[in-house]
Amino acid sequence: MYSSITELINSIGPLDAAAVKAAQERQAKLAKPPGSLGLLEDMSIQLAGISGQVKNHVEKCRVLVFAADNGIIEEGVSSAPRSVTMAQAVNMTKRVTGMSALAKYFGNDCPQVLDRKLMAGGTRNFLKEDAMDRETAVKAVLTGAELAKKAKEEGFDAIGIGEMGIGNTSSSSAVLSVLTGLSIEEVTGRGGGLTDSAFAHKKDVLERAITARKPDKEDVLDVLSKVGGLDIAAMCGAYLGAAANRLPAVIDGFISVVAALCAARLCPTAASFMFPSHASYEPGYMRALEELSLKPYLNLGMRLGEGSGCPIAFQILKAACAAMNGMALFGEESVIDDGYLDEIRKGDSFTV
Repeated sequence: MYSSITELINSIGPLDAAAVKAAQERQAKLAKPPGSLGLLEDMSIQLAGISGQVKNHVEKCRVLVFAADNGIIEEGVSSAPRSVTMAQAVNMTKRVTGMSALAKYFGNDCPQVLDRKLMAGGTRNFLKEDAMDRETAVKAVLTGAELAKKAKEEGFDAIGIGEMGIGNTSSSSAVLSVLTGLSIEEVTGRGGGLTDSAFAHKKDVLERAITARKPDKEDVLDVLSKVGGLDIAAMCGAYLGAAANRLPAVIDGFISVVAALCAARLCPTAASFMFPSHASYEPGYMRALEELSLKPYLNLGMRLGEGSGCPIAFQILKAACAAMNGMALFGEESVIDDGYLDEIRKGDSFTV
């Protein structure tokens, strides 16, 4: 396990520039109009920068789901009871939840429940006191990094990062609001579903909590410890651990993208190893993704969380690899004379 967050961050290197250039050159030679595979081209080039090789395979994938209770639910900010966190975590091991059913179908790994408990009963109610102390936040981050490292050591080609924690949209909204300076109104959604009055109450609670806790937006660990969650902190660590071990990491929904933003604020290079899956219904999702300069691959109207977007995104990464690895090249396997593309290559002739 990493001994400190400093050690973890220092072990993260940039994308392999030579591999990126070689992948771009191969993409330019594939038998197709330039840019015609859109984001699949970008993904294949990013994967090359991560692995250091032009041709890649994303076959063995694991979804890491971080489960934790959130003390803020004492304030009535969630439509579901605390007990759902544990019940749904158990259901994941039976492969009957949305995420685990998809993972099972596609042959992705989703480990059994691992006991990494850091606080009995989960975080504290951050309207009344800090969610956790700083030392616990650090331990949570390092725990997530350890599990990402373990996935790499066990031969996985990519990981997806999800969560299970009733009340964690509240924690995520608070963290995102502080880190970005956006108002609670701008970043907060209804989570699992709230009535109008309950939704208004949720936003009021979060505004008062941030005022009371006074987290330092320039200090990610301070923000996580004061208004965050154990799940968010561990997910943040998983993104850092993925980057440190040169492992592609798929972002799921709102809580997952807030954790990704935390990781990128701690180490901007970590964002180079992230792949967004789908656009979440939560209003703060796109704001967080904009902060990361990323765009979602899919818009399926999904809002389940749990890592449910990850098994689908893995298939898209496989598609990116299939095109890069298997397509013919102009002048070699292809019998097409690509001279007609010379003018097109001078600029964008595909969009208006």
